[in-house]
Amino acid sequence: MPFLPNSEIEIINDKVERGAIRHALFDFDGTISLIREGWQQVMIPMMVEILMQTPRHESEAELTAIVAEFVDRTTGQQSIYQMIQLCEEIAKRGGEPLDPVAYKHKYLKLLRARFEHRIAGLKDGSISQEAMLVPGSLEMLRSLEERQVACYLASGTDKVYVEDEAAALGITSYFRGGVYGAVDDYKTYSKAMVIDRILRTHGIRGAELVVFGDGYVEIEDAKRVGGIAVGLATDEIRLASVNAWKRNRLLQAGADIIVPHFRESVRLVAYLFGEE
Repeated sequence: MPFLPNSEIEIINDKVERGAIRHALFDFDGTISLIREGWQQVMIPMMVEILMQTPRHESEAELTAIVAEFVDRTTGQQSIYQMIQLCEEIAKRGGEPLDPVAYKHKYLKLLRARFEHRIAGLKDGSISQEAMLVPGSLEMLRSLEERQVACYLASGTDKVYVEDEAAALGITSYFRGGVYGAVDDYKTYSKAMVIDRILRTHGIRGAELVVFGDGYVEIEDAKRVGGIAVGLATDEIRLASVNAWKRNRLLQAGADIIVPHFRESVRLVAYLFGEE
């Protein structure tokens, strides 16, 4: 796969129309925010513990593999869809599942407890905003703002938390197109709906929209409407190299470009605008 010379910007599809971008949609967790880095280590054990209580459960190791597979497969979707899958897995093993929303709230409570110190640290200044952002995120947002590109934030995380965490990171003002997130009435929201609304409201073609994300969902949603899909294969721990698993998933989803972070935002924006 070719890279832009002397860069980590991997060009998968060089046939996309460049230079027409007017709107940009960003996923949140893992694309811009690092606050929830490690969320899988909260969701997977919770689900395994619940499944271990069913009448016909497998071993803990087998259940961990099963849960990890469907959690990975649904990354980028609203958390409720992972809980719906959990309910199906409970029923398969002879259990009587609760409403998926109940499991979602249990997960969110556990998640908030694990990462509350990061949010509190951002708010009181003991943790720098830069430490909780994918490297180069602010520069990327500023570059798009300078070019009068309308930016949108759309997450599978609940909207109330996305708004709170985006504010703690000091990035809300960059998203003049709006901040979107999951709600309990999950059928009324999806990233695909946000994308469709952008195209319909502004009467734009797919090539006028670029989507940035580290998950399967937003990349597929971008390509469905003919948009430009930029995959973030960020290693959320080392922050210096490509996460091979993420890169493979992004390739499968149809990403046009893959980057490990936004450190080369100037060159990336120049390429997207047909100047590189």
